[in-house]
Amino acid sequence: MASATGAVSGEILTVSTVTGSAARAEALLAAHPGAVAEAMEGAGVAEAAERFGVPVLELRAVSNAVGPRDRAAWRIGEALSALTGAFGKIAPVLEGWTPHDRRPDCPR
Repeated sequence: MASATGAVSGEILTVSTVTGSAARAEALLAAHPGAVAEAMEGAGVAEAAERFGVPVLELRAVSNAVGPRDRAAWRIGEALSALTGAFGKIAPVLEGWTPHDRRPDCPR
């Protein structure tokens, strides 16, 4: 999926609140050097999907960097454009999945 969309693939940190300081951002990066983003929503979805044996894919577009909350630096429009472009590229990948890629009890 990452190669089809041009996305960065990597660890997304699950946090209970946004990181709003440079010091906290640096501490997180030091503890998790492979992290590419932080989020709150995806972990709950993934946990529920796992519980019910349903595959899950998280596709995110990042509009702002982790750290101080500088709203002037947010790039929401660019993130939404990137997400729209990625959605258009994932259908062929999903359609190319074969039955052996799915659990037998998993809905299509």
